[in-house]
Amino acid sequence: MPDANAPPPTPATPSLSNEWRMDLVAGLTAAAVVLPKAIAYAAVAGLPVAVGLYTALVPVIIYALLGSSRVLSVSSTTTLAILTGAPLGLLVPDGDPVKLITASATLTVLVGVMLMLAAALRFGFVANFISVPVLTGFKAGIGLVIVLDQVPKLLGLHIEKRGFFLDLISVVQQLPKASTWSVAIAAGTFLILIAMKRLWPHAPASLVAVAGGIAASWFFGLDQLGVSTVGLIPQGLPTLTLPDPSLVAELAPAALGLALMSFTESIAAGRAFANPGDPAIRPNRELFSTGAANVCGALLGAMPAGGGTSQTAVVRAAGGRSQRASLVTAAVALATMLLLAPLLGLMPISTLAAIVIVYSIGLIAFTEFESIRRVRIMEFHWALIACLGVLVFGTLKGIVVAIIVSMIGLASQSAQARVYVIGRKRGADVLRPLSAEHPDDETFDGLLIVRPEGRLFFLNAQEVGEQINALARQYNPRVLALDMSRVTDIEYSALQAIVEGEKRVMDRGIIVWLVGLNPGVREMVAHTELAERLGRDRMLFNARVAIERYQGMLADGGGPAAASPPAGPQSGDETVR
Repeated sequence: MPDANAPPPTPATPSLSNEWRMDLVAGLTAAAVVLPKAIAYAAVAGLPVAVGLYTALVPVIIYALLGSSRVLSVSSTTTLAILTGAPLGLLVPDGDPVKLITASATLTVLVGVMLMLAAALRFGFVANFISVPVLTGFKAGIGLVIVLDQVPKLLGLHIEKRGFFLDLISVVQQLPKASTWSVAIAAGTFLILIAMKRLWPHAPASLVAVAGGIAASWFFGLDQLGVSTVGLIPQGLPTLTLPDPSLVAELAPAALGLALMSFTESIAAGRAFANPGDPAIRPNRELFSTGAANVCGALLGAMPAGGGTSQTAVVRAAGGRSQRASLVTAAVALATMLLLAPLLGLMPISTLAAIVIVYSIGLIAFTEFESIRRVRIMEFHWALIACLGVLVFGTLKGIVVAIIVSMIGLASQSAQARVYVIGRKRGADVLRPLSAEHPDDETFDGLLIVRPEGRLFFLNAQEVGEQINALARQYNPRVLALDMSRVTDIEYSALQAIVEGEKRVMDRGIIVWLVGLNPGVREMVAHTELAERLGRDRMLFNARVAIERYQGMLADGGGPAAASPPAGPQSGDETVR
């Protein structure tokens, strides 16, 4: 018979050999997703496809050795690819591969240095700098730009890029010139990707699509039929690529935007796929590790890299438990460069474009827009503005628009500080804001308790003061008790506004009490003339003490007409300490 008092058995932890096996399977599975996407992202950035393979090798290894996430897969992403392509396209308009790789190396080094500098300055808090609605709109704009950018390649067309809306018009005008073979290859690729995703969601659909495109190119001789192919991919290890210092000034603004997006995406993916038992994601360590991954990757031909959500999801779904899975993925990338590079050169450009579109369409999250709209219409408008910013101004200026919209949103929310009139639930010792839901709450004749909430600073000080003055005119109390218990911090401008407001209210015959100051706010008040004017007798411990003090004064018959209550706390009263 089993012992009823015996402790329950603890779940068996996987053996070391089993963890290695799971990481091996996860790494091989992730490689089937990462490598085709890496090639596709290089195409999005306008770089030789070999750069994508280099990005799936070096940054992956460096992050695996330094990062704080157990499963985060670091390579390029859709957003980083399009943000990389924008400045490189302006800098190297003729598309010269040598110049492009040099410019890409310079840009990637700058991104890495900025991330590492941010780590040294402990700037990990910027992970939450861009709000979710703004990021949703920004990514949707990026997704639309990428899709439109790939449509001409899908159709075998060539257009001059002049901006999203003009490019859209150009594509529509040139539709009759579309290549039948390119369209057929793209349609086949879409069919493979969509069918496999529905029937076998965990199968390496992109790998099958790439293999199918290469097979069709070889069998039908597509390059002889006018279908563009990837072309020659250098076989072997990447060579040392040095950045060009003369390009630093031109590329620095783009690098700053890339660094911000790289870190934002990396920290979001790392946190999203962390298990409860995993070590905590450390933002400043993530800054350093992704920065080092970019610097080292740049010297060996990689483009800007960051944590990717889709490949990390694959690693976690396949049972990956540590960064050994990423090392396996890097090993597969190395084997591909050494052995399979000539085969990849046969891949049709339309196949690559179809893969890019399928992986990018997820950035346009209509359901997320609807979720935001249902919760808060103002933030829905922010998402739309961020999206339009990318479409109208381009990707680089679009990220500036996204940041500005986030800052305006933060300022708008902070400026709308709320001020409540406080009453007491009848028959209970419960203080709460007056509302239509509780019409029976009692107030106190001659005593007005108002409670501002949040941080008081220069942006909302005037608004809060106007709300309090309006309430004082409405209720015309003899004592105005400012309940500061919900004020987390007070800035100098707001404090000066309170000082001036107290003088104006006193001139109207209303006595002001400060109630419920937290230690930080109390310390600020102590260094102003307001503390001397109020004294200890008009700075009370909390709102309940204020009510007791006021009622006690009425019971004594003196009322609050005298400038202050009797010196020192009376029975049942307590001044602030």
